[in-house]
Amino acid sequence: MAEQVMQGAAYSGAAVAEQGAVLLQVKGLKVSYGGIQAVKGVDFEVRQGELVSLIGSNGAGKTTTMKAITRSLVANGGDVLYLGQSVQGRGAWDLVKEGLIMVPEGRGVFARMTITENLLMGAYTRSDKAQIAADIERMFALFPRLKERRDQLAGTMSGGEQQMLAMARALMGKPKLLLLDEPSMGLSPIMVDKIFEVVADVHAQGMTVVLVEQNASRALALANRGYVMESGSITMEGAGAQLLADPRVRAAYLGE
Repeated sequence: MAEQVMQGAAYSGAAVAEQGAVLLQVKGLKVSYGGIQAVKGVDFEVRQGELVSLIGSNGAGKTTTMKAITRSLVANGGDVLYLGQSVQGRGAWDLVKEGLIMVPEGRGVFARMTITENLLMGAYTRSDKAQIAADIERMFALFPRLKERRDQLAGTMSGGEQQMLAMARALMGKPKLLLLDEPSMGLSPIMVDKIFEVVADVHAQGMTVVLVEQNASRALALANRGYVMESGSITMEGAGAQLLADPRVRAAYLGE
């Protein structure tokens, strides 16, 4: 399945930088809402080819951190370096063009557009029409259910189908770094399995991924490395398997 996608270069993360090069550095990031500091000096990094999971309970600051990285929210302290350059003063549009693409919490599909039109919106920074058409077909190969409903309005789809569409739309932008914010939230167990299968699939083919998840066991099982976020701060970090086996993580997030 993923081989079909990679053969057509539907995304090109593996060719962006040398294996192991730092793509993203978050340095002392602070974000406030009014008088409340939601993110309190967060530090972490993501290297080329990694899948990094950021776990934590609801309200820990994970989504706020992702929004600050992509400039959909303005930080009030620290810095974010993407491909070695600060994101400060740059628009979200510019970062998307440079391959920093997020699938937001809640999916955010264009409800009154068809599935095909949503995929075309994902490629709005591109001008290679023939390749865009080929990439849409590759998205349909990756998500057969979308092909069956290609002319259906996105707003009439189930939550799981909308999540598939949101991920496919992001891949149409040919990301160098893909940020996934709570992709399994509110989905049926079957859809959760499908979403995590696709995440594992695209990562195995070279995509660099940051996975923000409340489903700690599934997220850490996939991760090369993970970070635990609590009350706006990073409290633990390590290899995914190491965190998954840590008694503190298991007690706090796995109910053990």
